[in-house]
Amino acid sequence: MSIDTETAARVARLARIRVDDDALPGLAQEFNRILGFIDELAEVDVDGVAPMVSVTPMRLKRRADEVTDGGQTDKVLSNAPDAREGFFAVPKVVE
Repeated sequence: MSIDTETAARVARLARIRVDDDALPGLAQEFNRILGFIDELAEVDVDGVAPMVSVTPMRLKRRADEVTDGGQTDKVLSNAPDAREGFFAVPKVVE
């Protein structure tokens, strides 16, 4: 696929980027280089290659999955306008 100056102008307009008319041929050429690189990447054989998150092998640090109450009930409810029995008290809205 080849990008001409008319297509480059349309892409710039869609991206809301102001490009002078004399810069459009250079922009079209840059788009063509980018598309050429994408075509090169499409030719690479990646069968059997595991997906990576990073180029360096690493595992994310994990904490133990333990259920806790947080132990901060008093701090959480300290700013509540109305708290009863360890819960937020709200007016009844459904009859």
